[in-house]
Amino acid sequence: MTLPSQMQGLLLVGDGYARTPSAAALEATEPYLQPGSIAVPAPGPSQALIKVSLASINPSDIAFIKGQYGQPRVKGRPAGFEGVGIVVATGDDAYARSLEGKRVAFATGMSNWGAWADYAVAEAASCIPLLDTVHDEDGAAMIVNPLTALAMFDIVKQEGEKAFIMTAGASQLCKLIVGLAKEEGFRPVVTVRRDEQIPLLKDLGAAHVLNEKAADFEAALREVTKAEQPRIFLDAVTGPLASTIFNVMPKRSRWIIYGRLDAEPTVIREPGQLIFQHKRVEGFWLAEWMRQFRDRLGPAVLEAQKRFSDGRWSTDVTAVVPLGEAMARLPAELAKPNGKVFIRP
Repeated sequence: MTLPSQMQGLLLVGDGYARTPSAAALEATEPYLQPGSIAVPAPGPSQALIKVSLASINPSDIAFIKGQYGQPRVKGRPAGFEGVGIVVATGDDAYARSLEGKRVAFATGMSNWGAWADYAVAEAASCIPLLDTVHDEDGAAMIVNPLTALAMFDIVKQEGEKAFIMTAGASQLCKLIVGLAKEEGFRPVVTVRRDEQIPLLKDLGAAHVLNEKAADFEAALREVTKAEQPRIFLDAVTGPLASTIFNVMPKRSRWIIYGRLDAEPTVIREPGQLIFQHKRVEGFWLAEWMRQFRDRLGPAVLEAQKRFSDGRWSTDVTAVVPLGEAMARLPAELAKPNGKVFIRP
């Protein structure tokens, strides 16, 4: 296949890390991205070059383009951690060569050649050949949310408690976890920001859905926590909301932070709980989980594909935005609730 020498992409404006934090929402694209033409990269020995069909946008992408993620930006390179496409060239590694011509879900990871472009580079080990029954929208969102959902729900199951708490309950990730929990008889307690999201999550299997903006939120939270005794707290928000939740949770609770949607300071109201009630605060990063538990990755990937294929899981789509319209449209599309936004080169 003859490849072009140049491609279009959404290129990073910043370099490295930001010095000051900002809100998780994408208020505008111009401070962080610019459209541009760049040379099509050549894959390294263990890498694959993918012609991108569809790329997803996750909260981690927004944190990254703002310089607030766990890896530095490279100015002038395309952004975007995750997508789906066809492998059109590879390095010399045997596994990489085996992927040529296949449709794959991929994560760009540390390659610094992101998915918001005509072509992306990813390590072959992070490319997942897809079943024909997996739609592109599900394939483009196959790695970050589904694998995180399976990994974190394993933590819930290992703890042995049927009830657990999640913030950002209307997110795609939380909806996947709620589905898993319903199947196995667990009782998720989730928080949302809008009343209209409550029946949706209850229909999916949430035991309790609390509006964090309601005047009686803290009282309702205390009542539910007393009744359910949840000891796992999966938190994408942090800030005052998370502080409130952790404060009312019972002894031996674990606060597992995997995102920071709220830029406000996160306060532990009573540090003595860490000493006398044996409460813990820890983090979860999917990239680290994938490195640490390589033996679990294959089964998790197959499980995710089966769930998308048979309809137990599905990706709620807010918008599919052409690459050429992304600069103008992304902030407004991402501000809409309940679904994912994709970029189509």
